Amino acid sequence: MAADWAIGRGGGLLCHLPADLKHFKQVTMGHAIVMGRKTFQSFPHGALPGRQNIVLTRDSQWQAEGVTVAHSLEQALQAATTGDVFIIGGEQIYRQALPIVTTIHLTHIHARWDDADAYFPQLDPHEWRVTDIQRHTADERNAHDYDFITLKRIS
Repeated sequence: MAADWAIGRGGGLLCHLPADLKHFKQVTMGHAIVMGRKTFQSFPHGALPGRQNIVLTRDSQWQAEGVTVAHSLEQALQAATTGDVFIIGGEQIYRQALPIVTTIHLTHIHARWDDADAYFPQLDPHEWRVTDIQRHTADERNAHDYDFITLKRIS
């Protein structure tokens, strides 16, 4: 997520941040990941290995190799059989799932993109607390400063 809550543009990520992709893989490996069809179709090589890929779509005919198809968030959660369930996007799926999410693993990128067209839902600061933050500065592979932040819902 960028400084202005942006998460995507033109059907893809805001930027290529290798450290974020590595962190995402470490956090989600061995677990179920739930995403919308457009998010899935943005993956260059299809289903992400080592995870149960669950794709939400309204299209009853849609299928893809290595994917469990679901037609509602409830159906997607019921289909999850591997580890924890991670909601990985896009914007519409985040909005649907946010009321039931208890933990957010967020990469905050210290930059803005004027052409962003997808945004993470605004979080109520009274509902969430930061439990971990790992700050990183830009380097030869990662063009922007960024933080890995874990937030927990306040009961």
